[in-house]
Amino acid sequence: MTLTEMAVAVLTTADGRAKTALSRQYAAQWQAARAAGDVIEIGTATPPLRPARPDRPELLDPRDVPHRKPGTEAGRIALLHAVAHIELNAVDLHWDIIARFSDTKLPLGYYDDWVKAADEESKHFNLMCDCLEELGSHYGALPAHAGMWRAAEDTVDDLMGRLAVVPMVLEARGLDVTPGMIKIFKQAKLTSAVAALETIYAEEVHHVAYGSKWFHFLCGRHDLDPTGVFHDLVRKYFHGNLKPPFNEEKRAEAGIPPDFYWPLAGTGAVSAGSS
Repeated sequence: MTLTEMAVAVLTTADGRAKTALSRQYAAQWQAARAAGDVIEIGTATPPLRPARPDRPELLDPRDVPHRKPGTEAGRIALLHAVAHIELNAVDLHWDIIARFSDTKLPLGYYDDWVKAADEESKHFNLMCDCLEELGSHYGALPAHAGMWRAAEDTVDDLMGRLAVVPMVLEARGLDVTPGMIKIFKQAKLTSAVAALETIYAEEVHHVAYGSKWFHFLCGRHDLDPTGVFHDLVRKYFHGNLKPPFNEEKRAEAGIPPDFYWPLAGTGAVSAGSS
């Protein structure tokens, strides 16, 4: 199988555990070949516009997803379920960016990065599922956000738009909110969830960094100003303003400076560096 055929096989597998098992299997094959000095052919394949999904969870408009207080057990289960849903979508997003844009000539390092990201997101989904099951629940037990794939559909023919909106906006948002989630589970003394979220937090920095790296690579190839292009693409494809507070330290670690995101935060936002 070519790498793009592997990507399509993951995208067309509906069950979450089966999808992530296949994802990890293919990632291991790619990485083993690379370590041996071989390269699996990238090839070309046609990914589905939307990935296969299990019958559950029921997907609702974001406004219709029930809000639960995180200080309760039901609220903590809902939070873990939401993260599991995000991670499953991330698995598909990373395989989709491999298959969707294979007509663009890119270095092998591009594929190394997104295969590794897909592998780690697969691990993250399974960690969240394990935490849910430890609390007597499971992925699919609650409704979930139907808009998670919208960014992929909006950027279906725009690689730079995809890089700007998915890793550099949506995944960067994860860097902002995960420390607060870790605090919630520490207060509840749920050590498995704390460990899982700390793993996710550490590894998501790299996924945002991959987005920044390849976005800057393409800007350099086309002699474009990265900051201005980023602002234009986010305004085109992202619906609404970016929401502070921002995790400036982790965003900087991932290669995203403040002048990328603060101008997109709306007129009422004040930088942490401002008085």
